[in-house]
Amino acid sequence: MTFPRFTIEQSDSEFYTSQSGMALVGLAVNRYTTLASRVAKAAPCQGIATADVLRCYLGLLCQGKSDFEAIRPFWEDDEFFAAALGVQNVPSPETLRQRMDKVAEAVRPIVNLCTVELLKKAKAALSTLPAGHMPLDLDVFTQDNSNTKKEGVSWTYRKFNGFAPIAAWLGLEGWCLEIEQRPGSQHAQEGFVPFLLRAIHKSRLLTEAPLLVRLDSAHDAIMTLVTLVSERVDFIVKWNPRGTDVPARASEVFAKGKMIKQDKKGRIAIMTEIVERTYKDEDGKEKTIKVRRVLRATERYFEKDGTPLLVPDVMIEGWWTNLTVAKDKVIEFYKGHALCEQYHSELKSDMDLERLPSGKFATNALVMSCSALAYNILRAVGQVGLMGKAQAKRAKQRRRIKTVIQDLIYCAARLIRHCRGLTLRFSCHAHDQAASFATTYARFAYG
Repeated sequence: MTFPRFTIEQSDSEFYTSQSGMALVGLAVNRYTTLASRVAKAAPCQGIATADVLRCYLGLLCQGKSDFEAIRPFWEDDEFFAAALGVQNVPSPETLRQRMDKVAEAVRPIVNLCTVELLKKAKAALSTLPAGHMPLDLDVFTQDNSNTKKEGVSWTYRKFNGFAPIAAWLGLEGWCLEIEQRPGSQHAQEGFVPFLLRAIHKSRLLTEAPLLVRLDSAHDAIMTLVTLVSERVDFIVKWNPRGTDVPARASEVFAKGKMIKQDKKGRIAIMTEIVERTYKDEDGKEKTIKVRRVLRATERYFEKDGTPLLVPDVMIEGWWTNLTVAKDKVIEFYKGHALCEQYHSELKSDMDLERLPSGKFATNALVMSCSALAYNILRAVGQVGLMGKAQAKRAKQRRRIKTVIQDLIYCAARLIRHCRGLTLRFSCHAHDQAASFATTYARFAYG
């Protein structure tokens, strides 16, 4: 059997790009945010404009690249990259690193502001729960930066050296409101209340639906509950059973609660109670708040593989809430909080943000703020271009960031300059990609 042999040629004049999706990224940044004008005022610099540096780095993140060295191919020779992002000059890797170090503290608040500005101006779709609540999930995750001497790297609760940032996610689509970079050893509750207040404020700028704040047991603290009550938002906070006599409490739930499952494998019961919790206000006066707690006790007689247990395994879980719905509904509403792990995974793997590029903590904090903006850009591109009837068979609310990068960002096209205009020409066989790209571009350019 003979195989065809290809003749390899290189064009002298034609230009091709494998990242035509940069045109979508540039549109999103320049049309739906005021990043360039704000950064120009806050961090004026000689040479390449700081706004150009940031837009180029956002372009890298939207390709799933976070290392500063990844800018080199575009710096050396890529007219499309600069044209797509609307920048005058592409920085070298050295300039990119030095400028990010220099302006990190000044421009990070601007990037955080533009993250929400993008969602508001682009009219991002925000889906609620069936009951009408808009979910707002806040959660801490870890980044493994072991065997490095980066500033802020320390022992995390995952038992490796790294960082422990906290992020806020809004809606069933998982839009990122803000990411705050933190040292690995910082406790989740430390500095949490100010972050919570910012997340609630930003959420109210984007939606009028009632908020449902969902938090895990790391934030089971009286000041968290007091803040949620004072902000008049609905909430479900996982109860931390520290110091609790688990067998005794489980027996109480089985005795007083509602049995929802009982067979030869075990039993499950749930109950609700009103608990008074005491705290001291800013003036040192003692005050109390009444909070509803839903408890679920589980008793298992067998291991998951079917091995009988000599002593039954007893477990108890609980959730603080101000919702008045049925006990089982509270538990059901909280299950969606687990989607945060998916969002964290997409940030760390799909956008290459597990190991951060700088040795300076402030620069890495700026990188994470930029990642929130880039994440929302990619999410918006996916919502418009990949959520049609034909493409959305596998996803009800969103497409994975990796899929967006593969299908729309890394989309090969020929760049044509004619009559002072730019044209992207796709392959004759790329019907679906070209149609999705055209739909998204039209939505971003004229919608």
